Amino acid sequence: MPLNYDPNAEYLLEDDRVLLRPLRETDIEFLLPFAINEPDTWKYSYLSARGEDGMLAYIADAIKNRARGTEYPFIVFDKKTGEYAGSTRFYDILPVYQTVQLGYTWYGEKFRGSGVNKHCKFLLLQFAFETLGAERVEFRADARNERSIAAMKSIGCKPEGILRSNMPLCDGGRRDSIVLSILKDEWLAGVKESLRSKL
Repeated sequence: MPLNYDPNAEYLLEDDRVLLRPLRETDIEFLLPFAINEPDTWKYSYLSARGEDGMLAYIADAIKNRARGTEYPFIVFDKKTGEYAGSTRFYDILPVYQTVQLGYTWYGEKFRGSGVNKHCKFLLLQFAFETLGAERVEFRADARNERSIAAMKSIGCKPEGILRSNMPLCDGGRRDSIVLSILKDEWLAGVKESLRSKL
């Protein structure tokens, strides 16, 4: 059975700590300070959102791909601080295969290590497996990005291997990408409760 996915739906994911809502063009006002003041956020990324032009293009690209049905971007609001914290999205959505990738995730410096990411990942994984009907959620990262890889492992992702010279970097050169995943059976058999216990 294909994913129960509608790119035109207004998905809202929320718990006591975070709110994830669909990314809009007007969100430039909330995300622009990160693009200007914290450009190293996209050090390991193919798609950079540095500077005003970079963030405008980043948001426009995400919204365009949502319209195509291949991505679903969110903006992340931290209820604890009352501030917008960053962005994340589902991408490479393959309804017939019942698979999605989860990535393009970034947060402002003050939100890293604050617990925001684990709350977001719990909501996104629960939604992917229990609402969309995904059988597999895949994650990728620059193989040098130790912080990101550690964060993925801490929520229950299993490493699968390295894609060599997998994609270009925004500053030039190419990166090796590590592939990790969580399967629906793993989510239901223990990953969900393990992650919930860390919230």
